[in-house]
Order: sequence, then C-alpha cells, then structure tokens
Amino acid sequence: MPHHLMNLRHVPDDEADEIRALLEAHEVAYYETPPSRWGISMGGFWVHDDDEAERARVLLEAYHRERQETQRRTYQENLARGEAGGVWFMFRRYPVRTLAACLAIVVIMGLSLLPFVHIG
Repeated sequence: MPHHLMNLRHVPDDEADEIRALLEAHEVAYYETPPSRWGISMGGFWVHDDDEAERARVLLEAYHRERQETQRRTYQENLARGEAGGVWFMFRRYPVRTLAACLAIVVIMGLSLLPFVHIG
C-alpha cells in the first residue's frame, strides 16, 4: 500500500528539488505526483514499501529541522539588514502597493458582507 511522505502543495521549487536530491542520494525508491493547478489534488512524494516509508520519514524529519533553522536564520539576517519586516515595513517601502492591497481587502470584505447588511 502506498505511503504518503509529504504534501507538495505550496512547497517552493528549491525545497522540492532538495528533497528529491535527498531521497535519491539515500536511494529511497519514491515516486511523485504533482499538485493540480486549481488546488484540488495535493500531489506529493510517495513510497510503496513500509520500511522505505519509515526510512524516508526519518530523512525528511532531519531535513525539515535543518531547513527550518536555515530559513529562520536567513529571516533574522534579513530583519537585521532591514530587508524584511511586517506590515509597517511594507507600508514604508511600498506605500502605494500596500494601500492598494488594503483597499482591495476592504472592498472584498464589503462586497462579501453586503448581503448580510441588507438582511437586517
């Protein structure tokens, strides 16, 4: 019976490439299904064998711990250099784009709530 190792929905290409290289380097017999364009099927990495699944899960756990630390360190470095931040950072750096996004959010919320406002 197939074992689903990892969902590929919203996985960056560099991470998927690193996982493929990791599984191939450790000679894990896996296959891959791509996610659909419309988000209906999730896609992912799969194996058939129970032992391969356990071995692959151990490798993936170690890989994800390492990637989490690397990504966290990169984010902290970007924060220190002033290249990343929250909403206020985006507003200071891209004021027109941020205001346009906020306006779009308000319009969408208004259109979504409009039927309920007319009920009362």
